[in-house]
Amino acid sequence: MNNNQFFLKGDDDTEFLPIIPINESESEQDKNLEIPDTLALLPLRNTVLFPGIVLPITVGRDKSIKAVNDAYKGGKLVGVLAQKDGSVEEPGLNDLCTVGTVARVVKMIKMPDGGTTIIIQGKKRFEVVSFVEEEPYFKAKVALLPDDVAPEEESFSAYTGTIKDLAAQIIQLSPNMPAEAAIILRNIESPSFLINFASSNLNIELKEKQILLEIDDVKMRAEKLMEMLQRELQFAELKNKVTTKTRTEIDKQQREYFLQQQLKSIKDELGGDSNEREVHEMKKKGENKKWPEAARNMFKTGIEKLERMHPSTPDYSVVYNHLDLMLDLPWEDYTEDNYDLKNAQKTLDADHYGMKKIKERILEYLAVLKLKGDMKSPILCFVGPPGIGKTSLGKSIAHAVGRKYVRVSLGGLHDESEIRGHRKTYIGAMPGRILQNIRKTKSSNPVMILDEIDKLGNDFRGDPSSALLEVLDPEQNSAFYDNYLELEYDLSKVLFIATANNLQNIQPALRDRLEIIDLSGYAVEEKVEIAKRHLVPKQKEAHGLKKVSLTVSDKVLEKVIENHTRESGVRELDRQLASIMRYLAREYALKDKIKNTLSTADVEKILGTPRYSNEIYKTANMPGVAVGLAYTYVGGDILFIETLLSEGKGELKLTGNLGNVMKESAATALSYLQGNAKKYGINSEAFSSKSIHVHVPEGAVPKDGPSAGITMLTALASAFTGRKVKPYLGMTGEITLRGQVLPVGGIKEKVLAAKRAGLRELVMCWQNEKDVKEIDSTFIKGIDFHYVKNMQQVLDIALV
Repeated sequence: MNNNQFFLKGDDDTEFLPIIPINESESEQDKNLEIPDTLALLPLRNTVLFPGIVLPITVGRDKSIKAVNDAYKGGKLVGVLAQKDGSVEEPGLNDLCTVGTVARVVKMIKMPDGGTTIIIQGKKRFEVVSFVEEEPYFKAKVALLPDDVAPEEESFSAYTGTIKDLAAQIIQLSPNMPAEAAIILRNIESPSFLINFASSNLNIELKEKQILLEIDDVKMRAEKLMEMLQRELQFAELKNKVTTKTRTEIDKQQREYFLQQQLKSIKDELGGDSNEREVHEMKKKGENKKWPEAARNMFKTGIEKLERMHPSTPDYSVVYNHLDLMLDLPWEDYTEDNYDLKNAQKTLDADHYGMKKIKERILEYLAVLKLKGDMKSPILCFVGPPGIGKTSLGKSIAHAVGRKYVRVSLGGLHDESEIRGHRKTYIGAMPGRILQNIRKTKSSNPVMILDEIDKLGNDFRGDPSSALLEVLDPEQNSAFYDNYLELEYDLSKVLFIATANNLQNIQPALRDRLEIIDLSGYAVEEKVEIAKRHLVPKQKEAHGLKKVSLTVSDKVLEKVIENHTRESGVRELDRQLASIMRYLAREYALKDKIKNTLSTADVEKILGTPRYSNEIYKTANMPGVAVGLAYTYVGGDILFIETLLSEGKGELKLTGNLGNVMKESAATALSYLQGNAKKYGINSEAFSSKSIHVHVPEGAVPKDGPSAGITMLTALASAFTGRKVKPYLGMTGEITLRGQVLPVGGIKEKVLAAKRAGLRELVMCWQNEKDVKEIDSTFIKGIDFHYVKNMQQVLDIALV
């Protein structure tokens, strides 16, 4: 290597700036340089080699060492390519750039640590035509790119002069760059070499250096280089300005102070302290906001406190977050209600089929609002089995009224502070769920769904159902107090709608504040209409069949409902329809066509054999078996009560996972029969000489409640008298020792379950007749009702 070459150490001690060849004779030799079509490739990880530039490179990868050895020993050239991603340890063909520089290995040095350092000099630019080998190292067919010939026009000299000036200024502002570098720059006469040298030394990303290498036009490359130099100069000037402002004698104790001062200088350059700007903006927002006088005064006090505090103090963020909440809450911002009752009726009917009672209640509410202009919103509670549309009905109401909608899930909530909020001094303190959702909706009169209010928890952290008492009391919620806000907030305009599956699980005091609206299960006819209007179109769209002509008849829907679902709601029906649509989507994707009409045979083929059968409920062909009606978590259902007498000592055995109330009903029925044995022709000795076993099938399912009383009595009487129970007969009712029949609840669900099961006659208390009249007569067509007052009437009807 010539002695008249310079090593320039850069900002990073581990790297070197390019070596500048002073001897011009090598440049003359490059003109006659013969470059083969195929070159060995040397990938570079963190730099780009430019023509005319000399670089020291540490070689560590096996492939690279082999390529360099062959080139150095044979006096051959190598193609130097930059990696796209420097973090890749073993680059593949796709990891390399396609434009690089042909280089000659000037010298190879074995380092004391066992590594190899080579010095390479760039010759000409090339582009990879195709990769031909990967082992023992990469080889590629290459095509040379045009030589870097500078334009001869006079204006180009202004380009080179500007590049030299910008580079010299950057060197002057960079304390780690030697002053000799500026002298070397001034002495470079070749414009193309000047551009390559400046590009190689510029402190920019590898991608940007690769862009410079790939530009064929020297003038365009010079323009791009000047743009990058200008940017680096501005950064160097800013950095120097910050450093100059904070220059002092630094030691370990002053390090933190120095960094704070630098940060402050940067903030000054950006236009001032961001915290001060934020406080100023908050103050401005507060002046324009509509809110109560108490809130305005608290905000003013908080802003004054915030202005006196330093941002690094712990209390700063507490006060800031509290003021931010106050600004975000819509204190006196209300959406305008839509009082068009006809439009509201139309919207509710379009979104939900049936539910006449609820729709009437909402229209009544709107009518009062229209006439009076303002009223405290009622607290409605929709109670019913899962899948009948309680939550979606709330969304529909919001749409009809023209209010914003928000849903709060209360299932499993067990911390009182989730409702009332935390004290703001606690770490991680937040406002309660109610205010969080008011803040989110940006309206003080939304429709707020309190979902699953019967699933609220209760433990040592508090009782959230008690915390809800203030929220859901129309007389109190105009001054709801949140612990985080520390102010009263008016919730009286919010239309709260709670949903629950079981009314018994709601705390009595909370239940007293709710206007209970019962949602019964759907009849088969209602489910067919819901499927036609809502579920089938929804599932067709969800499975990409919206534009496909497909008809699902009422008969097919009835088959799906009766044979593949057993529920009060329509959630399982929706899943079964989704299964059908998935099957049809697959058929359409495979064959590009499907049948226009779905048949019952197709349903059985898609969904398989029926999951449920009603045949078992239609007959009771032996004495001691009666069919009862039950109300379960998912709606109405049918159950057998079986009684068997055997030789014994009069013991009563009860099985089938029965609760205490059902066990007491069985004991009451047996005592009544013992007391009236003569009336019914039963030998009184049978009660002491026979063992009585009462069983309710499906032992894994817990069963409890008084409504099986008359069914227990009928089953026992049938067993003792030997008379069969009339077929196609179901019954429900509570009994007393005096022989009276008492009314029970869940009549609609039970009657609809009986209809689904194909029963023809039902026995129930005379006081339940009013409940039957509320059911649409078309849904219970074909069922005869017997209303009874005492057990004698029950047995007269049931036993044949």
